[in-house]
Amino acid sequence: MRFIGALIAWIIIAVIAFFIFTFSGVYQVGADVPHWRITRQAIGMVREHAVERRSADIKPPPLDDPALVKEGAEHYAEMCTGCHLAPGMTDSELRDGLYPEPPNLTRFAPDPAESFWIIKHGLKMTAMPAWGKTHDDQKIWAMVAYLQKQPKMSVAEFQALTEHADEVEGHSHAHSGMAMPAAASSVH
Repeated sequence: MRFIGALIAWIIIAVIAFFIFTFSGVYQVGADVPHWRITRQAIGMVREHAVERRSADIKPPPLDDPALVKEGAEHYAEMCTGCHLAPGMTDSELRDGLYPEPPNLTRFAPDPAESFWIIKHGLKMTAMPAWGKTHDDQKIWAMVAYLQKQPKMSVAEFQALTEHADEVEGHSHAHSGMAMPAAASSVH
């Protein structure tokens, strides 16, 4: 009985400490101030295990179809280069302002099942949107197929795949105010 009383007391103390900490405003929430190391590690561990668990039963379709890769490249060019870069890009204004910094997907091919899940559902506290609300599974698999090829892709190959990306799903840079990454403006 004494143990239960002590446990309840510690829980009450922890709840009070949490509220004092929360309402004190001491924790920096600005994206220009990094998390405390322990916070960063805890969030990373939660994210990695959650994505791994939720993507465990996802079976990728064949991802080598050139038409699928091209479709994925076009969607990627429209929606992803500002954060995750593209062949020939080394930086972007959007990426510079994000915390945590998004992974540079030109450097590695992520796990297909995990990529599918992340693209479809997004990631809280990372600015990664849930594209499954606006894109069907086939379009998401196309982006995954593209991601498998991107790390070995040249700037010229990327540009050839994405020369008509602004026409995908009626997206138009003229209407959205976004500039399409091009060799002249994006390659640093």
